[in-house]
Amino acid sequence: SATGAVRGFKVAVLGAGGGIGQPLSLLLKLNPKIKQLALYDVARTAGVGADISHCCTPGQIKAYTGPEEIDGALQGCDVVVIPAGVPRKPGMTRDDLFNINAGIVKTLADSCAKACPKAMFLIISNPVNSTVPIFAQALKAQGVYDKQRLFGVTTLDVVRANTFVAENQKFDVLKTNVPVIGGHAGTTILPLLSNVPGATFTDDEVASLTHRIQFGGDEVVKAKDGAGSATLSMAFAGNMFAGRLLDAMSGSKNVVECAFVENPNVDPSLSFFSSPLRLGPNGVEEILPMPSMSAFEKEIFDKAIPDLAAQAKKGFEFA
Repeated sequence: SATGAVRGFKVAVLGAGGGIGQPLSLLLKLNPKIKQLALYDVARTAGVGADISHCCTPGQIKAYTGPEEIDGALQGCDVVVIPAGVPRKPGMTRDDLFNINAGIVKTLADSCAKACPKAMFLIISNPVNSTVPIFAQALKAQGVYDKQRLFGVTTLDVVRANTFVAENQKFDVLKTNVPVIGGHAGTTILPLLSNVPGATFTDDEVASLTHRIQFGGDEVVKAKDGAGSATLSMAFAGNMFAGRLLDAMSGSKNVVECAFVENPNVDPSLSFFSSPLRLGPNGVEEILPMPSMSAFEKEIFDKAIPDLAAQAKKGFEFA
């Protein structure tokens, strides 16, 4: 709400003790719009909270540990960011992840439905293509689902696309904005390189950049050599999307970002899809018209649809 801009917002991070949660919480502490930052996890929260609370920015930190304290973390929240769950380890598919993270996400969704049904929910827990439908079903079961307020955070795909394209084209990365549509896993990620103003790519560059954006996560998993997945860049991206949403909730106009939301207009088999959205005080103000696609992009798009539908179905069935 516009008053939120004045009084400041309450934001909760669920999974604040984890590899994404810790740096994400630190970055959110820097946002002057956030007056209260509630850090929740099943372990390690007290230490992370004490540490971050010493940073000299106005946001007040409170740490909450374990299921009996989650209500306190969520009460009065305007935005809830959820990086909870286990990270991907080498050799793990997103399906292996699903079996663990699906249960965690459903439990958190049930708590959110009871404690702060009107909050904006930003889902980072992978696999996003399945966890967002799970979260939606859990809210629906309690009669509090609002399609304008539930987002799968796909911003890391945009962040990677901006970085790699700017390097390739010698662009100013701060002025580079690559729309990325589809989902948030491998070949369901579709960077629309044909929509980058002033860029010229060879066919080989389009193919290699597209692949690198789609599988950037694997690049990090491999480089970390068993010691984790993309946590710092994901925290950067999660903070970026949360910041943009808080801007929109504070009354900023023309805040356009890509996110994985309920979108029935893409294909009859799909309920959720990521594409450019205009954000506003109530979350999704408008799903913008689908950008044009090259033949190469259309081919990826057509192949991604059944995969996205199957991954969503898995989430719906679990819930």
